[in-house]
Amino acid sequence: MFAWLVGTSGLLGLASSPVHAGELRCDGTLLQFSVRESGELRSDRFRFSLQLEAEAETPSAAMDQLNKRLATVRSRLRPLSLGDLKIPAPRSYAIDGNGGKPRLQRASTSVSGEVGRSNYDALIQIAGRLPGVDLQGMSSRADLASEQKLKNQLLRRALQQGKHQAETTSDALGLKQVRLLRIDQRGGGAIRSLSFSKAASSRFNPDEAPQPRQSLTLNLDYCLS
Repeated sequence: MFAWLVGTSGLLGLASSPVHAGELRCDGTLLQFSVRESGELRSDRFRFSLQLEAEAETPSAAMDQLNKRLATVRSRLRPLSLGDLKIPAPRSYAIDGNGGKPRLQRASTSVSGEVGRSNYDALIQIAGRLPGVDLQGMSSRADLASEQKLKNQLLRRALQQGKHQAETTSDALGLKQVRLLRIDQRGGGAIRSLSFSKAASSRFNPDEAPQPRQSLTLNLDYCLS
């Protein structure tokens, strides 16, 4: 016979008959549940993405204008960028003119890279004021050492929470022994992005940007007897 309990960390499954979990045998009650922990990191840099466009009556004129805008973007952003800028090959295509005007030619490309916290606002201000440039968004990034430290903290917290939950369930059932049989770890992170208006008249503080998060889920099997 099976009984099910819903806990704050997920669904608890109780099996009263002997059950095998992998290669380990449980001759008591098998308790299965999930524990999830998450935490926030402080960003040390920001990944940005810009869209560049130019329009003209001919493909050649559109490309010439795009080249000029790209040269301006390169010169303004290279002193701010951490590492190289990424610029793919441009696209060129026709678009309908407004108010019945002849079709125009549009050339476009993108520019992406990273800036540190000290250049966060400068990047936004530059991108928001250049013609034909659209700031698609910025993503918070954390250094690898901080990410690993948080992952270790989340793992310890999840294991402690799992042990406490198993002991609480065992006590409620009048059982004495609690044995961990299996750990199935699933982890992940979320990098938050922001989009900004081209009318960037005020200053932007990197401390106000959404910070990257890490999450970890443990599927745990305990044997209670």
